[in-house]
Amino acid sequence: QVQLVESGGGLVQAGGSLLLSCAPTGRTKSTAAMGWFRQGPGSEREFVAAITWSGGEPAYADFVKGRFTISRDSAKNTMYLQMNSLKPEDTSVYYCAASPRTDYYPPSRQIEYAYWGQGTQVTVSS
Repeated sequence: QVQLVESGGGLVQAGGSLLLSCAPTGRTKSTAAMGWFRQGPGSEREFVAAITWSGGEPAYADFVKGRFTISRDSAKNTMYLQMNSLKPEDTSVYYCAASPRTDYYPPSRQIEYAYWGQGTQVTVSS
């Protein structure tokens, strides 16, 4: 069983930045790829970004390209999401997820992720 521990959410003004972190309890085949999803008020959960531990090219949703950067630190066994130029519409609960997929490009569909974190709230004020 894999547990995902998220941290870094909070309240920030529009244009500000936040850094989210996610640390899986173990580096197993179930965590070959890791991603971030978000769910805003009254919205369905959507893909934000994903990355593999093996160093393949990360994947981003179009609405975060140029603003958010996903990265991983293998030594710390931690994945990060650096969020810059935040907008009020980025307000959501952000979820960390782990996938056993080992493709060069990390998966972007929720069904491909086996484990999920508890979510961390990000609120962007205007």
